[in-house]
Amino acid sequence: MSKLISFILLSLIITVSASAQATHWRGPNSNGIYPDKNLLKEWPAEGPAMLWHFDGLGKGFSSPVFANDHIYLTGTIDDQGYIYVLSMDGKQTAKYPYGKEFIESWPGARSSVTIVGDLLYMESGYGSLFCMNTKDGSIKWKKEFLSDFDGKNITWGFTETVLIDKDVLYCTPGGKVNNVMALNRLTGETIWSSTGKEELSAYCTPLLIELPARKLLVTMTANDIIGLDAATGKLLWAHPQTNEWAVHANTPVYADGGIFCFSGYGQGGPKLKLSADGSSVTQEWFAKSFDSRMGGAVYIDGYVYGSGDTSGKEWQCLDWKTGEKKYASTDVAKGVVIYADGMLYGYTQKGEVFMAKATPAEFKVAGKFSITMGSDQHWAHPVINDGILYVRRGNAVMAFKIS
Repeated sequence: MSKLISFILLSLIITVSASAQATHWRGPNSNGIYPDKNLLKEWPAEGPAMLWHFDGLGKGFSSPVFANDHIYLTGTIDDQGYIYVLSMDGKQTAKYPYGKEFIESWPGARSSVTIVGDLLYMESGYGSLFCMNTKDGSIKWKKEFLSDFDGKNITWGFTETVLIDKDVLYCTPGGKVNNVMALNRLTGETIWSSTGKEELSAYCTPLLIELPARKLLVTMTANDIIGLDAATGKLLWAHPQTNEWAVHANTPVYADGGIFCFSGYGQGGPKLKLSADGSSVTQEWFAKSFDSRMGGAVYIDGYVYGSGDTSGKEWQCLDWKTGEKKYASTDVAKGVVIYADGMLYGYTQKGEVFMAKATPAEFKVAGKFSITMGSDQHWAHPVINDGILYVRRGNAVMAFKIS
């Protein structure tokens, strides 16, 4: 009997622990890499089979998030923001309003939600930060970046997807005093506040790096890449990173003690080598042509893959150690990249969805089709979940079977 009780208790602990894991922007490790296996290596000429589509999301650029056997997205109808909850077969099961959403230049919901158990966290384009109950949409707490934290509004609206580690929520109001903050995710109370470099927020979803000496929070603000001690908020280092519009929308890429931070509008970016304890950085190389504006990049087996924007509009592969460009291709337009099971998956700003083997030898498209449903720009980052590729374009999200 005692063994049975111990087994039941262990099962409960595992279940509770699993339910308390936070979702992440760009995959389970925030790096654009998805764990799915046994995926198709070729597609039919017309592309993989579409399983379903949902067409009532309103305006927005956020990606689908999976939790509690449901799909969560954000969208804007008129000037109001909503959380849409879909079943796994694409049927709407709930729709929760959360307030005014960004309706100025490029209107629509920007941020994807972050979910921990039954709590959902959402940052609006106007800097409203919500903690909501996924079961009924009720708001548990709310913070306003502009009025509560003296944050500063930015040209195209706050865009980060908040990062949560256990009971700590990280966000970037962008004020002179409360530049980067850590909040208690259960109460909204401040854990620490950092002045950072006293710069505007720069559309960047931060990255948390676990080092032997500390957890390091890395993000980009208007003119700098910054590294903070995640426990205290102390600014450990800063490295200049500027461009014409102070837009640094790509989450940094981390591997083997190095960080690659890159921005659009002809900027590109540096690979920085971290000291052992994360307290300082040195630049190893700089890739000007790798100037993706908001399409991200992936690091795979010693190489980084993604597309350029202005300086280099081609798809590129860089050697992680040296920054050497291994190839450059204009076979498809610039866009977003993610990875799973040996393959790159791209979604271009012309609406092409493609698949290519992740190899530095060549860029060779193994399958391609076009997104014709939905509205407005092809900007949302696609997601792979349980062998299905999800692509959002404005008011529509589509599910394609790729396994």
